[in-house]
Amino acid sequence: MSMQSGPIYLIGPSGNPNFGDEFIAASWLKYLALERPDADIWLDCPQPGLAQVLFEGLHPRLRVTNTLWRLVHETADLPLDDAADLIRARVTGLGSPSYDLGLLKLREAKSLHLIGGGFINENWSHHAGLVVAMRAVHGMTGARLIATGQGLMPALTSAPAEMPLFQDFAHAAARDEAGALAYGIAQELDDAFLGVTAEIGRAAAEPGLYVCIQSDTADPERFETAVKVARTAVEKAAAEGTDAYYVEAIPGADRLAYEQLADLIPEKRFLPFVHIWANGLPLSENQTWVTSRFHFHLLAASAGARGLAVGMKKGYYDVKHESVTALGSGWSLALDSEIPEIPQGRGALRDNLPALVAQKRAEARKIYPPLTAQSGSDSGGALTGGSLTSGAARLFNKALAAPKRNKFRSGAL
Repeated sequence: MSMQSGPIYLIGPSGNPNFGDEFIAASWLKYLALERPDADIWLDCPQPGLAQVLFEGLHPRLRVTNTLWRLVHETADLPLDDAADLIRARVTGLGSPSYDLGLLKLREAKSLHLIGGGFINENWSHHAGLVVAMRAVHGMTGARLIATGQGLMPALTSAPAEMPLFQDFAHAAARDEAGALAYGIAQELDDAFLGVTAEIGRAAAEPGLYVCIQSDTADPERFETAVKVARTAVEKAAAEGTDAYYVEAIPGADRLAYEQLADLIPEKRFLPFVHIWANGLPLSENQTWVTSRFHFHLLAASAGARGLAVGMKKGYYDVKHESVTALGSGWSLALDSEIPEIPQGRGALRDNLPALVAQKRAEARKIYPPLTAQSGSDSGGALTGGSLTSGAARLFNKALAAPKRNKFRSGAL
């Protein structure tokens, strides 16, 4: 891919908050802070206000908006083809004061990058409108279209007329084999591998059992089953003298299960989203996990933890968790009525992590080739070159130094 100047426009589901989605966005922002510190970075997401707070200081030229997400949400109730027609017309024809300035800003972008996550699939079919809008911009300006780490299953059963969905993309990749085959695109790794190395060790991680059970995006019967699985594991841990902790990925949605386990896990061992975001997700090889959250499975297994992943929605979460076991997490999967034991041995993912991270970074470098005027992101240190303004440099180096103050650090989230 040829290197182009101009704004980089990222599109993702940030700001709700959801630890996995925020982790991915932060990982890209920190990568771009090293490789493209002088570029204007736009993040288009559903909740730009909170996203601005979550990602403050991660890139010196970050701006946050919701232009495309607002357009997609406001057409969500239309048949998909009708919504696609309206989105294309709005993007190319303008004529709406509430959109035009944001849409004109899109035309300045040299690349439009759909960052990773499992948000374009049959569960939320209207999100395909994001890709429709990206392709409409490309048709006018020639902007590079990029998609990384996509979780595309279950595949769309109804889709815009311009299928295949990712035609015109300079680079498009799914994070699992099923999605890659269904859409005829490359299979690469989840975008979390861009930031996993720095997250491991960012927070102190006490030995013990760590639990997170979601109530959102779940088949009706799965929540109670998952809580029972977690209760059994916590009771066993208590009998063995092992402390149990509860970790929250989505505020509220993950609290419901905790309230059913609060008789076994005291409030002082409840780790809310705000805590893990600011201080780091506790990750260690001296842990076991019972979780339904995909990114907790990925990150904890990368650190060498043993665990049990509970599937919450057929065709969606089973594909997610199986993609991590395929990489060697070594975890057991509880995807139906059968509940396996937590394995005694660890998987190969921790040992293979350096190679996986290198693979992900190679994909990132293909998309955003290193600039010769600045040090690359592999240096691991503060800035030694480039043309940052003194103010931007202070922001960036402040972000690098932040772990001493229990805040963010480069690559950590």
